[in-house]
Amino acid sequence: MANDDLICRPLRQMARNALLANRRLDIACMALGPGEWEAGRTSFFPSLRETMVHLLDADRWYIDMIRGDRPGLAHEAGSRVTAADFALERAQVDGWLVEFCESLTAEDLSREVINEWPDRTFTETLADTLLHVFLHGQHHRGQVHAMLAGSSVAPPQLDEFIQVSTADLRVADLEAVGWDEARLTR
Repeated sequence: MANDDLICRPLRQMARNALLANRRLDIACMALGPGEWEAGRTSFFPSLRETMVHLLDADRWYIDMIRGDRPGLAHEAGSRVTAADFALERAQVDGWLVEFCESLTAEDLSREVINEWPDRTFTETLADTLLHVFLHGQHHRGQVHAMLAGSSVAPPQLDEFIQVSTADLRVADLEAVGWDEARLTR
């Protein structure tokens, strides 16, 4: 395995994992009964919708910083009325992150990213910024998973997208996004 592939592979795997796990959550949320997506729940954010929108907005915020743009929430509030509407935007953002991570080189990882938060500005490496994006996503996907446990839809399995031994459990997921096992594990 080439040096770039070896060094960048974990970030590529996390980007692909995020896309596939988010897709499973989107499918679960689209299967919810009327009002369940918006219904009040116990968590940091008070509903499935608000938790998932926060995760998407945070990803967009960091993507803007990674691109060198001024961070902002470039979305139409009305485009997230239903879980199905939301899933379309989520898929676009996840697709961007996968493509970006698949194009990374080892040299890219040390590039500085200016992080502009409302109360301060600081600099992190691209590697640390991406790691934060993926860990932040994992954190909130766990919250969504727990909230689904109190709904009419069973929470989906979210950790079958990295280990080679679980390939048989993700065949349909890979087919749905046009991937094969070789792309997932490279």
